[in-house]
Amino acid sequence: MKNIVRTPGAAQGRCRSVTYGDLVWIVAVGKGGSISEQTQDMLNLVERLLAQAGTTTSHILEATIYLSDMNDKEMMDAIWCDWIPADGWPCRACVGTDLAPGDLIEIKLVAAV
Repeated sequence: MKNIVRTPGAAQGRCRSVTYGDLVWIVAVGKGGSISEQTQDMLNLVERLLAQAGTTTSHILEATIYLSDMNDKEMMDAIWCDWIPADGWPCRACVGTDLAPGDLIEIKLVAAV
């Protein structure tokens, strides 16, 4: 049986990432600042978590991005499109939803290790 590797997060009851076999699941939340600042900070965290799992942005398979305001999508997309390598476009959805106060963006993704 393969080991499950869990990277604890700041919030009780959930992990920042979970690796099992050849897959890693990651969640990151923007905290404080504008949508641009939160998006960049969140993607920097995702990149560190991918590296800890032994993978990169070009191995992201699927991403779901949650925005507290869909009017921020164009600004978020500009940062996302610069961050994702041209040969690494994942299957991605963007959803408008209520997030915790002050949180403008959250992402959940799956990547190959």
